Amino acid sequence: MLRSPSLRAGCALTALCLAWPAAAQTAAPADTQADGSYHDPRSDIVVTALIPRSQGDILSGTSIVTGEELTRSLRPTIGETLARQPGVSATSFGPNASRPILRGFQGERVRILTDGIGSFDVSNTSVDHAVAINPLTADRIEVLRGPSALLYGSSAIGGVVNVIDSRIPRRVPDEAIHIDAIGTYGSAANERSGSGEIEVPLTENFVVHVDGSYSKTDNLRTGGYILSKAMREIAAASDEEEIQDNARLKGKLANTAAEVWEVAGGFAYIGDGGNLGMSISHSENTYGVPSRLEVAEEHDHDHDHDHDHEEEGHSHENVTLAMKQTRADLRGEVAVNGGFLDSIRLRAGWADYQHQEIEPSGEIGTTFKNQSMESRLEFVQADRNGWLGASGAQFFTRRFQADGEEKFLPKNQTDQFGLFTLQSLDLGDTRLEAGARYEHTKLQSDPDADLFAEASQRSFNALSGSLGISQTIMPGWRVGLNLSRSERAPSAEELFARGNHAGTQAFELGNPDFGKEKSWGVEGTLRGSGNGYSFSLAAYHNWFSGFIYESVVDDSVCQAANGGAEMEFPCYAYAQADARYYGFEAEASVKLAQVGSYAINIDGVADYVRATIKGNGPAPRIPPLRLLGGIEAQGARLSARAELEHVFEQDRVTDFETPTDGFTMVNASISFKPLAGNDRTTLMLSANNIFDVEARRHASFLKDFAPLAGRDIRLTARISI
Repeated sequence: MLRSPSLRAGCALTALCLAWPAAAQTAAPADTQADGSYHDPRSDIVVTALIPRSQGDILSGTSIVTGEELTRSLRPTIGETLARQPGVSATSFGPNASRPILRGFQGERVRILTDGIGSFDVSNTSVDHAVAINPLTADRIEVLRGPSALLYGSSAIGGVVNVIDSRIPRRVPDEAIHIDAIGTYGSAANERSGSGEIEVPLTENFVVHVDGSYSKTDNLRTGGYILSKAMREIAAASDEEEIQDNARLKGKLANTAAEVWEVAGGFAYIGDGGNLGMSISHSENTYGVPSRLEVAEEHDHDHDHDHDHEEEGHSHENVTLAMKQTRADLRGEVAVNGGFLDSIRLRAGWADYQHQEIEPSGEIGTTFKNQSMESRLEFVQADRNGWLGASGAQFFTRRFQADGEEKFLPKNQTDQFGLFTLQSLDLGDTRLEAGARYEHTKLQSDPDADLFAEASQRSFNALSGSLGISQTIMPGWRVGLNLSRSERAPSAEELFARGNHAGTQAFELGNPDFGKEKSWGVEGTLRGSGNGYSFSLAAYHNWFSGFIYESVVDDSVCQAANGGAEMEFPCYAYAQADARYYGFEAEASVKLAQVGSYAINIDGVADYVRATIKGNGPAPRIPPLRLLGGIEAQGARLSARAELEHVFEQDRVTDFETPTDGFTMVNASISFKPLAGNDRTTLMLSANNIFDVEARRHASFLKDFAPLAGRDIRLTARISI
C-alpha cells in the first residue's frame, strides 16, 4: 500500500529506471579457462567503494572474502562467516542469529547489504532476529569500515557488509550451461547444507539464472560448560537441586537446531552498452533461540545490577522463530562513454518479511512484519586526467509492525531520502578524496492503545562528509589520513520502543524526543606490498555527541511509562551522551620460503577497540584485543593451513555486564583442487577449535548462557563447471 508521498516517489524512481532500454552495464572482463571455469582478474577491486578501486587505494579498512578463504570461513550465518576478519566480531546469539559487529558497533550502526541494497529484515531490531541473507549463495563478501561506508547511509558509521551474489547475472557464460554448487557437513551441529546455481545463455546477450539452497542443523555441541563461571557460581549457591544441576551442564546447547531453504531465479540482458536484469527469491528459516538456564530462585529488580541482566533468573525457554521473506531485485547500468559521464547505474529492491516467535506450547507469541523498498541511482564520471567521481540519490522506506506478547514497538514507518557524492583526484604520488551525503529521514508511529495513545512523527536532516589524502612514501607503500563528520537520525526502535522484549530479557524504553547523533572521526592508514609480502594498518578515533545507548535504570522509570504495571524484566532505557571509540586493526602476510612447488606463507591479524560513554564508563559488549596467526603451504592444487586465534579477557565492563574470560583456538584445514586448471572446484577438510575449548564472545547478549561451538570437523565440496 503506497501510503506516503515519499514511498510513491521511490516507486516512481524505480519505475522510471525500469522503463530504460534494455542496455546497461558492460560485463566485467573475465578469463575463461580451458575447462570452462572462470575468474575475475580484478578480484582485489572493491565494488562497494562506489568508485570501483583496488583494495590498497581505499582510505579506510577493507576486507574481501572470496574463493578459498570464503569456502573455509563459510558458516550458516553472515556474522560467523566474517568473524575472523580484521575489525569484525559477531553478536553470536546462538548459532543461528549472528550479525557482524564492526569496530565495536552493531545494530543500527552497521549496514548489511546484498549487492548494495539492504537485507530488508528486522535483525537490527533485536539480536535474536537472524539476518535474511544466506552466505551459501555468496560469490564474495566485501567489508568496508570507516568513513567510506557513510555513502551507503548515515547508519553505516561502523561500516558496511556487502554480500555479492550472481542472481542477476553479470556475464554471458561461454559454455552451454554453467553450474556452481557447494555442499558442507559440519560435526558440531550435525550440519548438512547444500547450494547450487545454474546459468544458461539463451542468446548471445540474454542469460537466465536459477539457484536453490538447503541447510539443516541439530543442537550445537559446545566446548566446556554451558554456563559461564560467574553464572555457575550463582547457580551452585541455589537451594534448588534443578538449578544446581544447571551449573554442571556441558556439551549440547539446547534449542539451537535450524532448518533453512531458499529458491531464486533471475535473468539479465548483457550487451555492449551494458546490462539490465531482475531476480526474485523466497527464503524460509526456522530456528531455535538458546534457552537461558535458571541460575537463581527469584528476580529482584531493586538490587544486584552488578551483572548482566541474563543472570537474574529469567528463562527464554525453547522459543522457535519461523521466518520467511519474498524479495525482488533489479540491477542495471547504461554505458554513456561521454566526456563527463562514463555510466549510469541503478540498483533497487523490495521485500516482504515476516517472522513468528513460537512458544514451547506451539502458540504464536509475537509476529513481526516488515515491508521495505530501497532504490539507488548512481552517475559515474569518466576519468578526466586522474579525476574520478560518482554521485547519486538513494531512497529507502520501511513499514514495521509487531503483534502479540512481545510487541515492544508500535506500528511505524521510516522514509529516507539521500543525496551523495564521492570525488577522487589522483596526482601520482598524492591522492585526494572528498565525500558528502545529505539525508532526510521521517519516522512516524501509529497510535497504539498498549504503547502510545497518540501518533508520533519526527523528521531529521543529516549531513555527513569526509576529506582524505594518501601519499606514496616509497615504492609499494602508501600512508593515508581521513577526517570525517557524520550525523545520524535516531531509529524507530530508539525513539518508540516501550515494552517487554523477551529476546533481550529487558523492558526497552525509547525516547521520542531524541536529537541527532553526531560524531567527528579521524582514521590513519598504512599499506605496503612487495615481492612476497603485504601489510595493512588502520587506526581510528571517533568522538560522539548525542550518542544513543541503552542502560539499566530504576524500574520506576519503566513502570511510569507502562501505566504502573509490575515489571517482568529489568528496565533498560535509551539515553544520549558523549562517547569515544578508538582502536586499530592490522593484517600482514609474508612468504617465508618456496619448497618445490609450494609457497610457505605466514599471516596475521590483530584488532582492538576501546569505547567509553561519558558519565557511564565503558560501553557494553565491546570485543577485547584479538590476535590471529596462520601458516600455510600453498600449491597449485593442494594447500594446507594451520592457525591459532587468541582472544584476550574482557574485564573493562559496564555495571550490568560480567567479565569474559579469554580463550585460544587452534584450527587447521587442507584443500585440494581435483581438476587441473579449474581453481573453483575444491575439496576442503577443516578442523576448528581442535582442542574443544570453552569460548565466549563478549559482544554477545547470551555469552554467559551460550558458548561458541566446540570441536567442529567440516567437509566442504565446491564445484564449478
